[in-house]
This record gives sequence, C-alpha cells and structure tokens, in this order.
Amino acid sequence: MTRFGYGTNGFANHRLTDALDVIAGLGYEGVALTLDHCHLDPYADGLGRRVARVADRLRDLGLAVVVETGARYLLNPRRKHAPTLLDDDRDRRVDFLSRAVAVGADLGAEAVSFWSGVRPAGVDRATAWDRLVDGCGRVLDAARRAGVPLGFEPEPGMLVETIAGWRTLHQALGSPDGFGITLDIGHCRCNEPQPVPDCVAALAGHLVNVQIDDMRRGVHEHLELGEGEIDFPPVLRALADAGYRGLVAVELPRHSHAAPVVAARSIEFLRDAERASNEGRTA
Repeated sequence: MTRFGYGTNGFANHRLTDALDVIAGLGYEGVALTLDHCHLDPYADGLGRRVARVADRLRDLGLAVVVETGARYLLNPRRKHAPTLLDDDRDRRVDFLSRAVAVGADLGAEAVSFWSGVRPAGVDRATAWDRLVDGCGRVLDAARRAGVPLGFEPEPGMLVETIAGWRTLHQALGSPDGFGITLDIGHCRCNEPQPVPDCVAALAGHLVNVQIDDMRRGVHEHLELGEGEIDFPPVLRALADAGYRGLVAVELPRHSHAAPVVAARSIEFLRDAERASNEGRTA
C-alpha cells in the first residue's frame, strides 16, 4: 500500500499542531513539513524544544515526515525564495539547508528536500552552475554527518528544472549515495517529454521523496487531483513497480484557504486511484 502524506505548505493558515491533527485524522500516514515562519521556524528561539515537541506529536499521531525547504519569504521578506544557492549571498541558503538537515535528523525525517533556485540576473549560467555544485556539496556533507538522505527537486523555471538536469548535477557531485531526487508528479506532466509513469520508472532506485498534484502540459500550476491532465492509477502502479516505499505527499501550496476540505478530497481521490491501480494490475 502506498503511504500518502500531505504538505504543511497547504495548511499555512493553521497552527502546525492543528495541521498535523487534521492530516492524521483524515488517514494520511505522513507529512511533508515545510520549515517556515509559521511552522517550526528554524531561526526562532527554543528550536531544540520545539523540534522535540513536534517529534513527539508526530510519533503520537503515527505520522512519518519529510522536511521541505520551499518557504517563500523565510530568508528575505522582500524577495521570494531568496537567497538561493545561486545568489551572491548563497551562504545564507546553505545555512538554512544545514539547519533543515539538523531538524530532519532530530525528527527522524525520511528525507530533506530542496531545489536550485532561479538563475539571478547578471549571473552567467556557468557561474550559477559552479555555485550550485559547491552549495549542494556543502549540504551533502552536512546530510552525511547527520545520516539524512537528500532529495533534490527539479523545479520548472529554475536552473535545474528537469530529470535530465538532476542527472547532470548528480554526476557533477560524483554520483553520491544520499543525493536522491524529489519527484513532483505534476512537474513531470508540465515539463518532461515522456509520459509520467515513464518518468517514475526511469528513476527507480533514486527516488527518496514524491510530491503529488495535478498539472497540465507547459503550465506550472499545482492543481487539485483530477483537475489537470494526469491519469493517476498508472502513476501509482509505476511507483509500486519501482519499489518506492517513501511518502507520496500532496503538494497544494495555494490551497490553504480550504485546507481541511481539499485534504479530505485528496485522500479520497488517491484511495480511489490506488484501488483502480490494483485492479488494473490484476485485470
């Protein structure tokens, strides 16, 4: 059975404890926890105590966890996602990701997920690439020491936006263990030339984190499941065939205004899709 989770970036209007209660109550088995000013801020006072409380709550609720790092304005209140690993002041991003790794270790996270960022104006591609490889290497060192797998996410519009880009980065780092991929199923439909199940199959052995949402070809907009162009039963079947056992977490960061209702619809959709997937396997 697939372990479905839900992302806290889709519960931005909830206290974290309340979000976890709702997610668990709906029957999800895990949570993709985005570290943010409203949810386990890694820069606020008393981090150790707060992490311990969240770890206890996750354990009480039976929720697995992956740590996500896509907070929009945590590091800069004026520039979305800034600074990234590509910026002049990228050390701040490395520090944040290293903190995320430490938090992940204390929570028992299955992975810590991150991305490259958009190439800044005035920074040539070669320089941006060198900065990315260096930054990823530094974060990888921290993750190895902490024993936490990294999942690097190709993100449409960023320097690394495709599976092929992740493969190039993985190779540039020396093809290390512990540097896997975070695969957003919607991004596959949006951005990849091959069918979504083929994207999954091609990454067997490298998947450490999966985000699930619906999308349309060429449009980077996270849609509720069933509102885009993806046929989900073959995708879930491909994940099972690939031997993936990690979380498959709903990623709907712009649906916080209706989070409990959307999360309830999503888990029912996924259960139906999994039943159809299993029926297709035995047909």
